[in-house]
Amino acid sequence: MRQPIRKRRRKQSSSGEGQQDRWMITYADLITLLLIFFVIMYAMSRLDTEKYKLVTDSLQHTFQSGDSILEQGSGITGTADTEKHKNPTPQATGEKDPEPLTERELAFRQQEEELAEFMNVIKQYVTDNQLENDIFISDEPQGIAITLSDRFLFSPGRAELKDGADPVLGKLASLFSGLNTTVSIEGHTDTVPVGQYSAYKDNWELSGARAMSVLRYFLDVSKLNPESFQYAGYADTRPAADNDTAQGRQKNRRVEITVLRQLRK
Repeated sequence: MRQPIRKRRRKQSSSGEGQQDRWMITYADLITLLLIFFVIMYAMSRLDTEKYKLVTDSLQHTFQSGDSILEQGSGITGTADTEKHKNPTPQATGEKDPEPLTERELAFRQQEEELAEFMNVIKQYVTDNQLENDIFISDEPQGIAITLSDRFLFSPGRAELKDGADPVLGKLASLFSGLNTTVSIEGHTDTVPVGQYSAYKDNWELSGARAMSVLRYFLDVSKLNPESFQYAGYADTRPAADNDTAQGRQKNRRVEITVLRQLRK
């Protein structure tokens, strides 16, 4: 009876040792998977970026320009039913092709491109010369507005240009010469009345004289075409800020030069 018992114990012992070693199989599988993962990651890091960009750009163009079948369109390939889809071709509906742009429409389109370039150049000039506190540029519905603070243009209560105004006005003049549009020059003041001994009767005369001084620079110094300009003085009737504070009054004492969105001819 003792002999069989010993054999049974040996079998149980060898079976237990086999079960204890099974974790190595799982561990080996894990290491293999990690190796495969890092090989794939390495392969992706070596991707040809130029070819990848070409493929992605092509896909984006295709899906953006496609006429969706889900919306009763002709599909990406354009082979769906062109007679019944939502956006039929002009030939399918009997409509004529869109007429080409007129000469004036083309001129307006060209002007928009010129104004965008003009605005970029002026912004860069202001940044390069650290004039952010004296020159402000904005794209308005009527055109590109350039607001010049009176601090570097004029002495208090006067309309004669300072010497420091020459570089800025000269830069603007060089850019105006290539534009087919009208430039509007407007003078503005704060609500403080002119002094007793001022050469000007009131802020109306002062604002108009300041606008005229800027205009004269463009005409007399830069020799630009007079037909390209218009000017006006508005005194304190169009404030840009609150006149109750010194900072607000400073913002209101300004000359606004607007490159209008209109063709001269």
